[in-house]
Formats: sequence, C-alpha cells, structure tokens
Amino acid sequence: MNAFLKRVWIALAATLVVSLAAVILPNQVQIDGDGRVHLGAPVAEPSVSASAPVPEPEPTSPALTRDEVDEVIRTAVRAAGLDPEQGKSTAPAGPDLNRTGWTAVLEKAAAQSKVKAISADLERQGWVLNPHRDSADTSRSYKRGGWYLLVHARGTTRAPSNALGDSQTDLTMTGLQLNLSDVPLPEVTVRMR
Repeated sequence: MNAFLKRVWIALAATLVVSLAAVILPNQVQIDGDGRVHLGAPVAEPSVSASAPVPEPEPTSPALTRDEVDEVIRTAVRAAGLDPEQGKSTAPAGPDLNRTGWTAVLEKAAAQSKVKAISADLERQGWVLNPHRDSADTSRSYKRGGWYLLVHARGTTRAPSNALGDSQTDLTMTGLQLNLSDVPLPEVTVRMR
C-alpha cells in the first residue's frame, strides 16, 4: 500500500508542477492530444484547440522603465475619467524597479465600465492583450516591453480598518517586469496517463 500511495503522491506533485508551469510560462509548455506535456523548446507540431483563444504575438518594442509604465498607468486612468491622484500607488518608490501599480476604491456599478475604458486605452497605447484566464468584465492582463500589466476590479475586503462597503470595489492596476526568456528551461517530456 505504501508504494501505491507514493506513486499517487508523485503523480499529484508532477501534475501540480506541470499546471503551475503552464500558468506561469504558457509559451514554454505544450500539451499533446495524447497527454504528453513538453516543457522548454516547442514541439515541432503542437496541437492547437480550435476553441482556445490564441494570444497575439507581442510587437517588438523597446524595454520600458518603471517611470514609463507609471505614466502609462496614469494616462489609462485619466482616459477612463478617473483622477490618478484620487488613488494611491501600490508599489512604494525605492529600489524595486520591477513592479508598480495603482489602486482606488470605486462603486461596483462603475468598475466594469472603468476596466473596459482603461483596457481600451492600454490597447491604444500598444499593449497586447494576454487573454489567458481573463474575464472581460473584471480582469484583463496585458504585456509590452518586458512588462505585464493586470487591470482588475474585485470586491474583496482589505484590512479591517479599510473595509469596503457593500457597493464598493477596488480597481487595481498591477505592473510587473518579467524577463522569462532569460530563464533557461531544460527540455522535459512527461507522459500523463
């Protein structure tokens, strides 16, 4: 029985690792129709599901600095009819130049239209939509110049002293600079049965 449980735990761990890799590095993970998972270099003929959205290739653009991404955020917020000064930065100024963000409390009724307006302005500014696991109404992610920018509105409660009212939500833009192309991945093939 112990050998069986060991195999079950190993299979679960392998599934978890592959699932996390597929979320974090979607361009580096391919799954065949027969259940084989390929990590690293792309397979010669990957199978493509007709129903899955295909992300647009990112146009070649120069790397952006944190200050440039901050200006992109301010411009998109203004385009949505909001005042950037009414919100607050989610990443303090300092040595961490790989992340930035902005957040504000809005009425839930207005949040969906603000997310759409911010998204439209980001696309106008040349950001490419990354449709993987997005919700058209409350969450969108974009990429450009080595940065990933997530726009989302969630009715979650923050710290008890800053609890949101029933009709309020947080509108947040989070920017992360990730250069995953520099991370070497070994070529691994796992067969899932």
